[in-house]
Amino acid sequence: MAMTTFRDQIAANKRASFILVVCFVIFVAVFAVILAVAFLSLSTGRTSWDELQAGAITGLVAACVAGLVCGAAYLGGENVVLGVSGAHPIQHSDDPELFNVVEEMSIAAGVPMPRVFLINDESMNAFATGRDPTNGIVAITSGLRQRLTRDELQGVIAHEMGHIRNYDIRLMLLLAVLIGVIVMLSDFFWRALRSGAHWGGTSRYRNDEGRNRNSDPGVAGIITAILIVLAFVLSLIAPILAQIIQLAVSRKREYMADASAVEFTRNPQGLIDALSKLSNDPIPLESANRGTAHLYIVNPIKRFSELSGTIFSSHPPIKDRIRALQALQY
Repeated sequence: MAMTTFRDQIAANKRASFILVVCFVIFVAVFAVILAVAFLSLSTGRTSWDELQAGAITGLVAACVAGLVCGAAYLGGENVVLGVSGAHPIQHSDDPELFNVVEEMSIAAGVPMPRVFLINDESMNAFATGRDPTNGIVAITSGLRQRLTRDELQGVIAHEMGHIRNYDIRLMLLLAVLIGVIVMLSDFFWRALRSGAHWGGTSRYRNDEGRNRNSDPGVAGIITAILIVLAFVLSLIAPILAQIIQLAVSRKREYMADASAVEFTRNPQGLIDALSKLSNDPIPLESANRGTAHLYIVNPIKRFSELSGTIFSSHPPIKDRIRALQALQY
């Protein structure tokens, strides 16, 4: 197997994640425009360039409004995650060794010391959250704390510190916001159609005096018909496509955080051993759900472990992560 440095892996994963996020944002904007054009055409019965332009503007405005609503949720996103996971803050006096490890890794990563939370659960897992490195949070389960050696714990904490330094905590919250925008737009489209659409309303074709000189109903009608079909199809599958993109980004960031952990510790074996133990842990994390599963170092929902390695998995297969760690030069 060709040897790569952790810097090579980090750079490659950054590029891939950036491309995925850009595609995600473009998809949201195009999706909003298609829904708006389709709704305006169905509710007015008009198919002209004016309606296409008005639909495009309306769609972009709707996407921005939905983004602002979801952005408000983004500001308090970490509190929601902590509340759902049942995590509670602990102090240095509660676990000096854990705090020493977190402090060591924060210095190695060059980020402020994050707040430390504990989840009282026998399952082995951990996650990082927060809007940026200055508001970073690391949470681990009591099961993980009890069953890992110091080197293994250091590897896990270094992985989570990688998420913080690489702004994965912000990225994943941003993706959650974008998915929220898509879901909101889809719901609004269907509700608006049920409550206010007048199928086949007054057609502009019937009134030559009302026709804009620059309009071309023939071509505009064909384009509108195509967009209407796309609107119905996308409003059904877009949330699923959005989730697939989010999961793809999540898998890339897990590889990147693993590589960052090697950079911080110069000891890939600690994380390799920790991942091996995590992969053999049969205990599910009771507080985890599908909305927060992607945050954890390994998928906490055991019944979804068979999805590992597919496009519906939030994490790469652990064996592949271990193989990538073993291939790193440091």
